[in-house]
Amino acid sequence: MKEEPQYNEVYYQNTTSHSQIMDVVEGNSLALKNLHAPIEWHQIFGNAQPIEIEIGFGKGRFLLETSKENPQKNYIGVERAQKYVLITRDRFVKYLQHNDISRDIGLFENVRLVWTDANFFISRYVPDETVHAYHIYFPDPWPKARQQKRRIFRNNEFLEAITNTLIAEIGKLYIATDSAEYFYEIQERLAHYTQLEPATSEESEYTHITTNFERKYMNEGRNIYRSVHRKS
Repeated sequence: MKEEPQYNEVYYQNTTSHSQIMDVVEGNSLALKNLHAPIEWHQIFGNAQPIEIEIGFGKGRFLLETSKENPQKNYIGVERAQKYVLITRDRFVKYLQHNDISRDIGLFENVRLVWTDANFFISRYVPDETVHAYHIYFPDPWPKARQQKRRIFRNNEFLEAITNTLIAEIGKLYIATDSAEYFYEIQERLAHYTQLEPATSEESEYTHITTNFERKYMNEGRNIYRSVHRKS
């Protein structure tokens, strides 16, 4: 078995004390520690729309485009790097300003950004059987051998939390990477979670929305590896 990351409560106390959840339109933020866990999604969004979560949203292109295209869904973006949280929030604001869109019409009210560690958030704050989809695009492959233990798909607690929080027979896990080696490792890891069954290509309705990384890699001529898993 490949080396796995070792996380504990001390690690999370040191790395998640800043954790916040932010409204991209209003810019209001709330300390995650002040929220009751697990979260009640209705209290966050004020409705019962389906919940989809993007992990590691980077500069936020996918999150912006998909939330704009699907106002009937609620989107949570989780990112541990503060600079990308601020870049993404700014991206949403600039989109409204550039297109002269009033905040009163409600565009992007279906989006929240969470600045924290993904495993910490999903395993502690996301209620079981409440997520319609997870999107994990171009996760850091940590290519150096000594770094590979940091790969998010080597974290069994994370994979268990993904499995537990997806809705049975509906929930999907979308994955994309430019690293063939990491892609096949991810598939090997997921094979141990029998509730996550490989889905057909026809079930991937998001391939037309690209991330910043995907556009860059496609321009460089790199291959993109994708998979979709459905919870049974």
